[in-house]
Amino acid sequence: MGRLFGTDGVRGVANTELTPELAFNLGKAGASVLGKNNEKPIVLIGKDTRISGDMLENALAAGIMAMGGNVIKAGVLPTPAIAYLVRYYQADAGAVISASHNPFEYNGIKFFNGEGFKLADEIEDEIENLMLRDIDLKARVEGDRLGKCLEGAEDATNAYVDFLAKTVRGDFSHMKIVLDCANGAAYQVAEMVFRRLGAQIKVIHNHPNGVNINQRCGSTHPQSLQDAVLEMGADCGLAFDGDADRLIAVDARGRLVDGDRLIYICAKALKERKELKDKTVTATVMSNIGFHRALKKIGCRVDSTQVGDRYVLEQMLKTGCVIGGEQSGHIIFLNHTTTGDGILSALQLLQAVRDLGKSLEDLADEVTIYPQVLKNARVKTECKKTYMEDPVIKKEIERLERKMAGEGRVLIRPSGTEPLVRVMIEGQDLEKITHQAEQLAELIQQRLG
Repeated sequence: MGRLFGTDGVRGVANTELTPELAFNLGKAGASVLGKNNEKPIVLIGKDTRISGDMLENALAAGIMAMGGNVIKAGVLPTPAIAYLVRYYQADAGAVISASHNPFEYNGIKFFNGEGFKLADEIEDEIENLMLRDIDLKARVEGDRLGKCLEGAEDATNAYVDFLAKTVRGDFSHMKIVLDCANGAAYQVAEMVFRRLGAQIKVIHNHPNGVNINQRCGSTHPQSLQDAVLEMGADCGLAFDGDADRLIAVDARGRLVDGDRLIYICAKALKERKELKDKTVTATVMSNIGFHRALKKIGCRVDSTQVGDRYVLEQMLKTGCVIGGEQSGHIIFLNHTTTGDGILSALQLLQAVRDLGKSLEDLADEVTIYPQVLKNARVKTECKKTYMEDPVIKKEIERLERKMAGEGRVLIRPSGTEPLVRVMIEGQDLEKITHQAEQLAELIQQRLG
């Protein structure tokens, strides 16, 4: 068995790679590590709408209870709901069964600690070590030490809706909005929140059947949302992914508004309300140069991290930054919660639009998005991080950067999982940067492949 935990929990094809047996053992190991300070740790479990969710939920819960842990089954809820409800219920840990934006055949299991944060690498390593070395997994508690399923003190869905509604001021009764729930975990909660806040809404892709999650819908397939916005004459459209931790928006003209623009709009409103600490936004190195320029124009700066929401969060916790995220629409509002939350992000966006007194399309147009071209170069594994040690490659990268003279950039980064170096070039002329990216990727592959 290879490494279990990836960048966002344990994932695989359900019942083939992510089996009930694996989920059961993950429950045992997780309860053992996360419940060290409590003989009967309480673990809150949520899931999305995949057909495999029930199977994996029950296997995971059985593993936790076999180690003496108690379980609260929260049902179908967004991933960020579990991050919030862990604290609300004062549980020792949370677990989410979801594969986010992936097709229904896949599923995953990830944990949150008792403070609602994703597990640190060393905690994941400890859980994984127990499983890979089969340490103590055969041990079983007996008699009254066995765990059981508990009922939450209050309905989990309503508790989460209450929390979301309280993150904004006033209501949205003047707004016409289309919601795309991706036939996923947002299918009930999103509608409940926006109806409570008085918005005039149309909801699409909110009839999950176990196999249609993310199927030509949601934040990764927004075409039907764009059509629905134009058909309704709505002010905007809001699309979530399968586990509702991401947001992509559509303006009244049917144009996509990606994560960079969403973060800019929200940061601008936070700055005007004097709530943007140090006038700083946290984003990854993949954020667009146009995003950086727009923020600079309003007197803000960008603190850049490597790609991945966990790295964005780590940096935000270090600096106290209140907003950060990625182009994909995974946005963290640290003054409200501990992880990316698509519905919360949508609420903050609408509040920002209202506070700034402009339409979403006018605010989005304040950010000029430069074309980005991404090409892969296949290299030897041992060469993934040494490309700048090759004098020919280094010289070519420096030549391209001089040629762009501040009107674009070159970003080279190794793949985290494959023997690839990713070449990203950003600039104003799509045809030109495509040619440059292809040539540079070819050069790197020739030299290091």
